[in-house]
Amino acid sequence: MRSFEEIEALAMEKKGGTEALQNLLAEHNAPKSPEELEQLGDDRWLSMFTRCVFQAGFSWKVIDQKWPGFEEAFEGFDVARLAFLPDEAFEALLKDTRIVRNGAKIKSVQDNAIFLKDLAAEHGSAAKFFAHYPVTDQIGLMETLKKRGNRLGGNTGQIALRFMGKESFVLSGDVVNALIRENVIENDRMSKKNLTAIQAAFNEWRATSGRPLNEISRILAFSVGTGH
Repeated sequence: MRSFEEIEALAMEKKGGTEALQNLLAEHNAPKSPEELEQLGDDRWLSMFTRCVFQAGFSWKVIDQKWPGFEEAFEGFDVARLAFLPDEAFEALLKDTRIVRNGAKIKSVQDNAIFLKDLAAEHGSAAKFFAHYPVTDQIGLMETLKKRGNRLGGNTGQIALRFMGKESFVLSGDVVNALIRENVIENDRMSKKNLTAIQAAFNEWRATSGRPLNEISRILAFSVGTGH
């Protein structure tokens, strides 16, 4: 495994130099602090989880265009209300043209509301749980999303964390290819062994580079992606 300085140099070469790489990194907001994350309402976490679930395997542009309708149809993603969604309300949503009428994904909203309600009971708020979960154990957080949430495994949960402002990596195809190239993992299977090795590598690069996981993840992707 190379030093992150060497990987960053490779990304710079691919993207046209130091300034070009920094401009690419600046296109996305820096991670929020735990204090900032804690101030986000649990309804915003449910909203983002829902958005990422509906975007998975579908046109992001369509979801973006329809999103105000989603907010209206799900009444602002009130966690307490949606955790106890009556059958007639579910049936109404299946016919609601303001949203994408996918029954399994609509059902995930209630399941994830229950998940967030349970986290709030355990930690004071779901936002507090996510805000203070250690970034050095993202694979543990990913496992929680997969096991306790609905349709939040894989990249869906990772993307939701990133969009909410949680410091995090996203295991995109380019990132995984970079990890294979660096001999962090031998293949692209997300086995427990590979995930443990991935977390260890990110933790080492984070400590030695001083960069947040977001930037490390994107620089890895830039180091294997198409050139400038």
